[in-house]
Amino acid sequence: MEKFSYEANGYNRSEVNDFVGEVIKETEGIIARVKSQREEIVELKKELEEYKQKEITLNHAIMKAEETSDNIKKMARQEGELIIADAKSNASRIVNDALIKAEKIEAERDILERNIKIFKRKLKLIMEQQMAVVEEIEVLELDG
Repeated sequence: MEKFSYEANGYNRSEVNDFVGEVIKETEGIIARVKSQREEIVELKKELEEYKQKEITLNHAIMKAEETSDNIKKMARQEGELIIADAKSNASRIVNDALIKAEKIEAERDILERNIKIFKRKLKLIMEQQMAVVEEIEVLELDG
């Protein structure tokens, strides 16, 4: 605390006035800083509120993204199951078609084997007949 000098009517007026002037300046400075800080607090509160709104929006977006991701995974799983079921169905159809073709080929093979046996018998019969003719010719030549 500042000490003032005494005069006839009390403290030295100019010292007191200088002190009061300094106090007023300091008080005005403090008031200006307080006002500035209050304005800054108001701005910071506004920013904080904006950030809170952004946080809410982001949380909502994250939840929607998770839901969408879950839905996509579910759809992909279902699509995969459909593809597998379709592939199994196609594979089953292909196997059935192959079995039917194999049965037809086997039936054709059986027919060809029978025809070959018949052809062999007929060829053998023709050869036997031709051998008989050759033997008759030899017998005729020997007799003649």
